[in-house]
Amino acid sequence: MSKRVAGSEIERVIQLLAKLPGLGPRSARRAALYLVQNRSKVLEPLTAALADAREKVTVCGLCGNVDTCDPCTICADLRRDASVICVVEEVGDVWALERATAVNGRYHVLGGTLSALEGRGPEDLNISSLISRAGDTATKEVIIAVNATVDGQTTAHYLTDQLTGCNVQVSRLAHGVPVGGELDYLDEGTLAAAMKARRPF
Repeated sequence: MSKRVAGSEIERVIQLLAKLPGLGPRSARRAALYLVQNRSKVLEPLTAALADAREKVTVCGLCGNVDTCDPCTICADLRRDASVICVVEEVGDVWALERATAVNGRYHVLGGTLSALEGRGPEDLNISSLISRAGDTATKEVIIAVNATVDGQTTAHYLTDQLTGCNVQVSRLAHGVPVGGELDYLDEGTLAAAMKARRPF
């Protein structure tokens, strides 16, 4: 009986791990086995870290980034250029641009892209607050740094239309970002070059 219970618990861990991006059933099984076999070195610290993250990590009410404070560390940093807002799809894109030290302004996380196939419209994204931020007199430029995918292009065109009356310069990343590429997978040099070569849209 105990073997069945243990087996079902491991199976539950495998099923949960398989829901993570980049992990299929086979990778999830390997990860679960590794965690169980390395309880004191990996599983226990990971469990504690996840519990801490659950309690302390929050979404920034201003930009949509995740941090342990609200507003997030980036929004609260007075050394950053508050006149520039860099719009990205997901939090991972913020991290990618930060690794490349390509942006000295603030960010705005949309939470995805417009997608007719997936039934995702403007009301499902963090767009209304972006328009509000762009309408602030302190904002001079909005950089649309979405992925170079079909949905990314659709989102960029929609945002450009929505920002027309905000009296801000709207720019896009240069073509250094490959079509079909995602920011989180690009190297820092490509990201930095694309950001420097941005142009009006």
